[in-house]
Amino acid sequence: MSKILIVDDEKSIRDALSDILIEEKYEVITAEDGEDGWHKLESEKIDLVLCDIKMPKMDGMELLAKSYDEGVDIPFVMISAHGTIDNAVEATKMGAYDFIQKPPDLNRILLTVRNAIDKGQLTMETKILKKKISKGYDIIGNSDVIEEVKETIEKVAPSEARVLINGENGTGKELVARWLHEKSQRAKSSLVEVNCAAIPSELIESELFGHEKGSFTSAHRQRIGKFEQAHRGTLFLDEIGDMSLSAQAKVLRALQDKKIIRVGGDKSINVDVRVIAATNKNLKEEIEKGNFREDLYHRLSVVVIVVPALRERKEDIKLLSQHFLSQIGNEYGAAPKTIEKEAITQLEKYNWSGNVRELRNVIERLVIMSEKMITRNDVIKYVEN
Repeated sequence: MSKILIVDDEKSIRDALSDILIEEKYEVITAEDGEDGWHKLESEKIDLVLCDIKMPKMDGMELLAKSYDEGVDIPFVMISAHGTIDNAVEATKMGAYDFIQKPPDLNRILLTVRNAIDKGQLTMETKILKKKISKGYDIIGNSDVIEEVKETIEKVAPSEARVLINGENGTGKELVARWLHEKSQRAKSSLVEVNCAAIPSELIESELFGHEKGSFTSAHRQRIGKFEQAHRGTLFLDEIGDMSLSAQAKVLRALQDKKIIRVGGDKSINVDVRVIAATNKNLKEEIEKGNFREDLYHRLSVVVIVVPALRERKEDIKLLSQHFLSQIGNEYGAAPKTIEKEAITQLEKYNWSGNVRELRNVIERLVIMSEKMITRNDVIKYVEN
């Protein structure tokens, strides 16, 4: 059950909102001013804050600022009878999820609460996943070509520049995107991934921009799209070369206007998103074929990073193999197996059409099928290449 904190100096407002939310099966606690609200935030596990702006002692804007300064990453919805456009802009710039004027509309309140809690949960899940991935994965290798990729990441990540990552399947384009995000100013916010090749063309626009209830047959409720989920964070559009032309046009507009419109909606929603895209296709060739928009290509390719194929950096196979042996050993709860020098030499002879992903699968197969020491003969026997 989600817990909501209502911070308002008017008891009638606190009671009215509490009754509505409790009826909707939310757990509710209240505070009569910003100071009281801060004490509740420190002592309770809160999922959402509904916060008045004008209050004694500590007002809503001060509470919002203090919360984010102290690293309390909880969605805030600001509510005020004194609401103006300036208040709304200031609140959202400071990190508020939304801004609602008094007297609040019941349906608007419930919809905003549900969406804000959903986004908060997505953000938390993403952070947990980010920590797990950061601990277990890195860009492994010290070849010249991979060092060049790492140096480019260091230079580009702190900027707001959009990045296009090119590379064959299995080279590690996702890792490059993750480290661009991790080393950016947006690292505290979400990295939201969309695999454009895995989503049917008729659903990609709903996935990216969300939809309103009833906008199509199966749209039984409003849905927040990936652009909104990635607000103030990074949106990773993987395999963008497979995106439909109609979706490309809307992505281009979103990048130009920094606004999106949900499918079936008519309201523009501001989005602050850094876009990183990746593809295994030659987009210039796709442009000539009429499969990709040239204007979108130029929007996405402010910086281009080419991730080399494994056959172009075979000197990294030793480091990669040792890394995967340790990783797989941890996953299996066993001591990592060792691999003899001749076995590494044998691995370096292969073409690796599946790149680093294929090497990882091969190492796992060798761990399963070999004895404590992986030998050259094991590689010859168990590697199909």
